[in-house]
Amino acid sequence: MRHTHTSLLAEAGVSLPQIMERLGHKDEDTTKNVYLHVTKEMKKEASQKFKELMDNL
Repeated sequence: MRHTHTSLLAEAGVSLPQIMERLGHKDEDTTKNVYLHVTKEMKKEASQKFKELMDNL
């Protein structure tokens, strides 16, 4: 549940320091490497941003 919660916070645009505070982490590597996972929505957003970038070249 912590992994899902962390990923959904990131998907919602919550900053890494805010997520770390919420989880009680002092080391950002723990938050990023253990708890933060890329969601399907994040993948879609990345694809859309790349498409927009390529369309504007």
